[in-house]
This record gives sequence, structure tokens and C-alpha cells, in this order.
Amino acid sequence: MALLINDKCINCDMCEPECPNQAITLGEVIYEIDPILCTECVGHYDKPTCRSVCPITCIVPDPAHKETQDKLLIKYHMITEAF
Repeated sequence: MALLINDKCINCDMCEPECPNQAITLGEVIYEIDPILCTECVGHYDKPTCRSVCPITCIVPDPAHKETQDKLLIKYHMITEAF
């Protein structure tokens, strides 16, 4: 499942540099996560680094993009092959 940054985001700039897939960007109001690039850090780390550094816990699972660990790993391989 991809992650989502909710409207509690305070734009602290902590999450963007932590994303190994460059899935996090500053949107019009708050930071946003591209669900096509988000693998919840599968293939890179044991847990999502953006959630680890978020000071207010505004990064949650995106219910619109449910994926299994296996699907996230396949997505990771597709992303890394594209680069």
C-alpha cells in the first residue's frame, strides 16, 4: 500500500530527502506522495523512512492504493530498472 500525507502536514521538510524513490514532493499546500513511486521503502529499508522522521505522524497508508508486500517489491524492481 502506498502512503499518503494528510492535511496535518506542517511542511517541515523532513520527509522529502528521506524518500529513496523520490516519491515525495511539495504540492500546492503540503507535501505529497506519488503512489506510483511509493514502495513504503520495500527494497531499501525495513520500514518507511518518511514515517520515521515525521514529527507529527501525518503519513498514513493510502486506502486508495492497497498493495501487498510482494506487489511493493515488484514495483521496487520496476522503478530501479527504469533508473
